[in-house]
Parts: sequence; C-alpha cells; structure tokens
Amino acid sequence: MKYQSRKKALVLLADGTIFYGKSVGIEGTSTGEICFNTGMTGYQEIFTDPSYFGQLMVTTNAHIGNYGINNNEVESDGIKISGLICRNFSFTHSRVDSDGNLLDWFTKHNLVAISDVDTRALVSYIRDNGAMNAIISTEVDNIDELKKQLAGTPNMEGLELASKVSTNEPYFVGDEKSEIKIAALDIGIKKNILRNLVKRGAYVKVYPYNSSFEELSSFNPDGYFISNGPGDPEPLTDAIKTAKEIIKSDSPLFGICLGHQVIALANGISTYKMHNGHRGINHPVKNLLTGKGEITSQNHGFAINREETEAHSDVEITHVHLNDNTVAGIKMNSKNVFSVQYHPEASPGPHDSEYLFDQFIENIKKAKQVQA
Repeated sequence: MKYQSRKKALVLLADGTIFYGKSVGIEGTSTGEICFNTGMTGYQEIFTDPSYFGQLMVTTNAHIGNYGINNNEVESDGIKISGLICRNFSFTHSRVDSDGNLLDWFTKHNLVAISDVDTRALVSYIRDNGAMNAIISTEVDNIDELKKQLAGTPNMEGLELASKVSTNEPYFVGDEKSEIKIAALDIGIKKNILRNLVKRGAYVKVYPYNSSFEELSSFNPDGYFISNGPGDPEPLTDAIKTAKEIIKSDSPLFGICLGHQVIALANGISTYKMHNGHRGINHPVKNLLTGKGEITSQNHGFAINREETEAHSDVEITHVHLNDNTVAGIKMNSKNVFSVQYHPEASPGPHDSEYLFDQFIENIKKAKQVQA
C-alpha cells in the first residue's frame, strides 16, 4: 500500500491529548485501555494473549509486521487486543515459514490498526501520566463524537474480563494415560502454558472461569492450576472462592499472573492498579530463595500489596521485580501453593523461568508419594 494513499488516523486519550498517524488500511474506531509493550519480537503472541483483552497496544519496537505471521505462533483462538498503535507497519514481510502478512491477518479479524504515530512521545506521555482509556479512529474529523464514545468506555479498574476469554466448556489436553492429572482454571489461559504442562507428562482438564472446586475436584486431579488473564482480579469472586477451597484441600496449586493475584486475594492480600503495568520480555526478577536473577516476560497492570504480603503469617515473598520492588512471586509456608506475577511459559530468548513448571510437577509427585 502506498504511503500517500493511506487515510489519516488518530489516538485520543481520556485526558483529551491527541496523537496523529495513518491507518494501515482498516478503517474504523476502537476503544480500550492504552498500554505499551517493550518487546522487540513476539508481536503475534502479544496480539493473541488473552491477558491483553480490552487493551489498545502500543508497540515500542519501531517495526511491526516485518516477519509476517505464523499460524502456530498464537496463544489463543484469535486476536485479543482491541487495536494496535505502532511507528512503522511493514506491509511486506520476509520469513521462510511465514503463513502470510500482518495486514491480511488484521483484515480477517477486523482489527483497527494505525501507524506513523510518534510512539516514543506517546509512550513517554503514558509513562508520566499513567494508564488510561483511549480511542483510535480513522474518523479524524469527528473528534467530539469520539470523545463521547470514549467517555462511555468502562475503566479497567473493577472490570471483570475473564468471562470474555475463558472456555465455555471443559476440554482436555495431553495424554489421558499420563500419571499426572491437573485441573486448570481458565481465566484467560495461554496455549503455551498448556504445552509446558503436557510436555512434562501432565494430562490437563481445562475448566471455565467460574467453575467451582467441586467441579474441578470431580476430575480427581493431582494438582490445580490457575491461569493468567485480563482485567481486575478483585471481581473474580468465583475464582477466589475456588482458590480458597483448593488451598484448604492441601492440594498442590500453581498460579500465573492473574492466577497469582487470585491466590493472593484468597489469602486476604489485596491488589491494586499500577500507575503503569509491566509489559515486555526483559523484566529483571530476583528469586529470593536462590539469590539468582531471571530475565522474564511480563504482562500485568495490577499487582498484590507488598506490605500486606510481608505481614501475612503464612505467605512468603519468593520473587521481586528489580525495577520497582513489586511482588513477583509468593508461596504459602503451610500449604503446597506458589505463584508468580510473570510468564514462565513465554521464552523470548532466555528460558530462565521454565523451572517453575518443573517445580510444580515435582510438588505434585511429592504429594502423590505422601498419599501413597
């Protein structure tokens, strides 16, 4: 597509600030909470990550689309972001195993995307002023109407989104003859989490977001898992109740990201909305149990209260984010329960955090030995 033929577009922030750019070729309007990801690669995984549901994504890497898309590199059943804002959109791509270009993929999913935006200025503005709702549109001459539409967009704080991305019916992944059975609560689960569990010998049954402990336990699992996902964790009353009952049952439990926050809430530890979330593939985390550092992939806009965690008699902080000292991992001292705020299944280069899946499987095996 020729640069000159592309329609003007804009980003309108909730505080009235406007950034201009150009449409990549899909006209329309989309709203959501604006956020940015600092990853240099992995845009397809980002776009299909259920944790990004309801968000307008700003990519800080200058070029998006240059390696096209691959049908095997998706984390869900489709695109989950509300829209894309980038600097340079590549209409051509060069990759041996590509299945097509990014524009055709966006057109298929009817995703509004705009480019030629000064993303460095936009990201700097978001960093200074915090996460907020925004609208992107090719209707640049109708700003008053866009402001009205933006005003009606719900805030992420207090917003329950797990129901929008969770499975409607339970399903199985892995070999049914496996010796290890795991019940996974899907509040926005990524496919690669399931791959990591299956390749370690687990047979997984994935349940809808509002499933009860009775439903999960009817599978007679050896362990339980609570997934990542979008939105505010506090409205997830069903998941929090289920987590409490899993903990009470003394069963092995592992949580990632939103699942980590649900486990904290089940222990009476509150969560809060961050000024800006952590979204990227090079976030430094320190494992306080081993003293080792990890380079991690992160995607969250909420975190658990550190003071309440430190004051809790049965919860120990196991990992901290080295940029801002937020809690990046916890474990319960009297129960077989642990969780992390980052994504050990996302391996954009380093595989520093994959040991967490090994730890979960080992916890399950030890629990089975005790029961035997």
